[in-house]
Formats: sequence, C-alpha cells, structure tokens
Amino acid sequence: MGWWGNGRQSSREKGQQDDHWNVFLEVQQAQSEWERAHLMFDEARGQDQIDYAIYILEAAERKYQIHLKHAKNLGLNRARL
Repeated sequence: MGWWGNGRQSSREKGQQDDHWNVFLEVQQAQSEWERAHLMFDEARGQDQIDYAIYILEAAERKYQIHLKHAKNLGLNRARL
C-alpha cells in the first residue's frame, strides 16, 4: 500500500467508530435523563408526585444500566473515544 493508504480507514472501521460513538452518546443521554429524574424526585411534593418520580427514576436508572452494559460489551470506555 502506498503513502496515500496511510491513515485511511476502511468503510467498516469508519462504521464501527460511528456505532461506538452513537453508543457513547446514548450512554451520555441516559445519564442525563437519570440525573433529571433524581432532581424530579428531590422536588416531588405529595404522594402522587412522589410515586410518579419514583417510577420515572426507576425507568431512567434501568435505561442507563442497559446502555452501560451495551457499551461495556463493545469494550468502550471514554479513553477509546
């Protein structure tokens, strides 16, 4: 391979990087949703709001766990991105 091939990525490598980046962004978004759910719970007043906040918090926490597990299965961490 000549000098023009150095540094070029195959379309497969590029696609894999894009997939990894998308998974990283999904983890970040899920983390933000989880943090907002915590704030909602902290500010909840009355039994109905508290029950709803707990429901949202549990769902956001589960979503965050799912995305973290997916990223871990791909071998991702911040240093690799």
